[in-house]
Amino acid sequence: MTAPAEAVLRPLRESDAERMARLHVAGWRNAAASSLAATTVAEHDGDLVGFVSVGPGRDEDLDLEVELWALYACAAWWGRGLGHRMLTHALAARASYLWVLDGNERATGFYRRQGFVADGTERHEPEGRELRMVRR
Repeated sequence: MTAPAEAVLRPLRESDAERMARLHVAGWRNAAASSLAATTVAEHDGDLVGFVSVGPGRDEDLDLEVELWALYACAAWWGRGLGHRMLTHALAARASYLWVLDGNERATGFYRRQGFVADGTERHEPEGRELRMVRR
């Protein structure tokens, strides 16, 4: 058996959009099949405008059982209360935690308004440094 050819790494191009979407969906389906996350979408006039995913906490050094895995709203919906509604729907008042990219002031401010505070823990991911925020 011959070894597979090496993959070429290059910047994303606009012409990649459709293939990128298919790849993303395939990855999501594979992950969802083995995931315990609960995902809720926000829909308006037939379009998806946001989503929230919550699952079991994955950080062994923390005594919180619930982690906010993802929260996303289309930019047109920022400042309209959608993020708050999705977060409240997914977490209610449960103690939980999340990771946020350092320097994302919009997200950090939003999470502070929802009662989350940085606990001083950070990690380094390919996207950059992430900070952990908790709400008890």
